[in-house]
Amino acid sequence: MNSFWVVVVGAVVITAAYNLYAKRIDRTVIQADRNKTTPARMYMDGADFVPTSRFVLYGYHFKSIAAAGPIVGVITAAALWGWLPAIAWLMLGVSFIGWASDYSAIMVAVRNDGNSMSAIAHRLITPRTRTILFVFIFFYLLLVGAAFVGIMAAILDARPDVVFGVLVLALMGLLAGYMIYRARANLMLTTVVVVGVTLLAMTLGPVGVTFVSGKPPTWSEGPISGVVNSINSNVNSGGAMYGVQDPTGADPRISRDAKGKPVNGRTYNAATGTIQVFPSYVLWAVFLLIFSYLGANLPIWRFAQPVNYIGFWVTALAIGLSAIGALIAPLTDPAVAKFKIDAFSSFVPTQVTGAFQPLWPMLFVTIACGAISGWHALFGSVGTARQIEYETDALPVGGGGMFSENTLALLSLVAVAITGLTGVGGFAAGVGNLLNVVTGGALSVTYGTALGFGVFVVIVLTVVQLVFRVMRVTLGEWLGNAWVGFKNQHIATIISSVVVLFFVLSGTWVYLWQLFGASNQLMAALSLLIVTVWLAATRRNPAFAGIPMVFMYVTTMAATLVTAWNLYKTVATKEGVATISVIGGWAMIAVAVLLFVAALVIAWDGWSAWARYRGREAAEATPAPSA
Repeated sequence: MNSFWVVVVGAVVITAAYNLYAKRIDRTVIQADRNKTTPARMYMDGADFVPTSRFVLYGYHFKSIAAAGPIVGVITAAALWGWLPAIAWLMLGVSFIGWASDYSAIMVAVRNDGNSMSAIAHRLITPRTRTILFVFIFFYLLLVGAAFVGIMAAILDARPDVVFGVLVLALMGLLAGYMIYRARANLMLTTVVVVGVTLLAMTLGPVGVTFVSGKPPTWSEGPISGVVNSINSNVNSGGAMYGVQDPTGADPRISRDAKGKPVNGRTYNAATGTIQVFPSYVLWAVFLLIFSYLGANLPIWRFAQPVNYIGFWVTALAIGLSAIGALIAPLTDPAVAKFKIDAFSSFVPTQVTGAFQPLWPMLFVTIACGAISGWHALFGSVGTARQIEYETDALPVGGGGMFSENTLALLSLVAVAITGLTGVGGFAAGVGNLLNVVTGGALSVTYGTALGFGVFVVIVLTVVQLVFRVMRVTLGEWLGNAWVGFKNQHIATIISSVVVLFFVLSGTWVYLWQLFGASNQLMAALSLLIVTVWLAATRRNPAFAGIPMVFMYVTTMAATLVTAWNLYKTVATKEGVATISVIGGWAMIAVAVLLFVAALVIAWDGWSAWARYRGREAAEATPAPSA
């Protein structure tokens, strides 16, 4: 197997699924009507309800949903079970479930005056469902934020060459907001300036650094990385704060050699398996939270939207150039294109710690995006749906955005498969190899790898700021009546950030990721449940949403229990584990139980509503008795 066939299979499957299945559902079941007035046009307020061109909205929606999920999840899954199960789930999931979840969540909101899923659930199912959804969504977003901030903080701590690009991204976001909305500058000129400067900053980060295989990079020699490295050294002068252990060996802070085997490093002791938590790790986690604070609280046009816009172009360029490299690599350098990991390892891969990782249900939550994602449905219903100009735009924006994110997942799979490495390092190295191919060797693999790390952080960070924005709104709506302080956007954001930081510092990374994945896919199942009830209430065929909903519900509920068990067995009750990790393990178990119970209650309420609407339909279809 090589990279060429992944691109071909992906292109064929995505084209067929969109044109033969998605368009059919749009035409015959949902019956999107260009002449119907959408909430964006009906309630146009210049803030939330803004009719937007489908081309602009597609880019905004795509970059608002594409984050770490289609990258890290795919890489982790390929390492555990092999590349074949990973690509099979990516292709089947996006074709029959993923696009349907994204698109239908947007259309249900559009057909319900732009209301959120919780508001629609209040009306369609029961009032208590809305309250329980608030609880579920907040803790779900908490896990998303912790999983994403944790992995980005590890990268910034280990890669001093990436920080400068993030700082310039923030500055260019502020500049873009001013140029577009205040100075009314030409959009094309603004794009060239802000995207060009951001890319330039990303390329300058590794300048002056010597990369030699088997030796640590000379960070101190770079004019930019040297400054960041000096900051890290000063902050870490007192040594590590404490040590934690990851029983799965998947933490991004674990040092690895060229073959992917754990080795001693600044943050990792291979003999004891201890990961040292340094103050610099906390520093960069706080740095990321401050970035997210700006995105959560500044007017969306001033920071979050333009940063997201820049991120779209960075992501699109990375996917496009890497795809070209994957296509031509078998012709120009077959050794690079060849897969170096097994197609399939085992249904239950052996874990030295005794952790239980069966292919079902864990594959379907480890790949937390790329096939289906609850974040997509959540953001699509509260954000994208309020910008849909015509109903017929919902499929190319919502469904098209999901299929596009699937290409990012396929790129991640190719990257890890052609390098044989794991973690974000595998993604970065794969991108480096593909960029080397597409530039004819002009860009070295090591330099391309450095850019790959920067691309990853930009992809993830542009979404994380939106996660915190939705989280502080959810917290205010959920608990605002209990204490008015929760309705204050700054207080709500700070509270959310503090709790996220606790999980980042105490959680076992891969369990945090899988618990996020389980809650994310469960969020998707809840969205499909609401869509199914809405279809029944409006007398439409609910099969395209109902069947995937049942599968995702059962799968993710099972995965939540498996993750909770692994946390209990390998962290919470294991001797020798750091106290903060034990506390974090029990906290994550509590969150898992909370989400499980909340999902059960919502499922019961949804079933009752379904039965009520189907019963009403049957009663109306029954002829009246003759006199």
